[in-house]
Amino acid sequence: MKHSLRTGLSFGVTSGVITTLGLMVGLHSGTHSKLAVMGGILTIAIADAFSDALGIHIAEEAENVHTEREIWAATLATFFSKFGFSLTFLVPILLFDLPIAIAVSVLWGFAVLAVVSYRLARRQNTRPWAVIGEHLLIAAIVVVTTHFVGDWIASKFA
Repeated sequence: MKHSLRTGLSFGVTSGVITTLGLMVGLHSGTHSKLAVMGGILTIAIADAFSDALGIHIAEEAENVHTEREIWAATLATFFSKFGFSLTFLVPILLFDLPIAIAVSVLWGFAVLAVVSYRLARRQNTRPWAVIGEHLLIAAIVVVTTHFVGDWIASKFA
């Protein structure tokens, strides 16, 4: 059961950081609309949490080594961690002007991803900074790419 919960939580939180930040940054650069960014966060929290939970559910079933209880534990842990963590990005949006809220959200997301990566590296007895660096680099690529995609969409369709 511990494996199932760890799988669901680590996947849900990581996915929550990457997809929510990517969506927020892309919507911000494309629309500069607080309403669009808030709507995007809520959409990710609901739709993508269900999608990721089903994906973990099917992946765990496909391994054919887990009990039904373990599979459902991973499924529910994925859903609730993704849903709950994605919603945390609403806080800066509600408290700050949008450009500041985006910056705060990126820092928050990267900090959480660094902590998850550090714990993973320690559990695997590997160098934490290599794992943290790799994961933050991937997150940075997502953030930068979605920013430029949002800019491009705004320049072509706005």
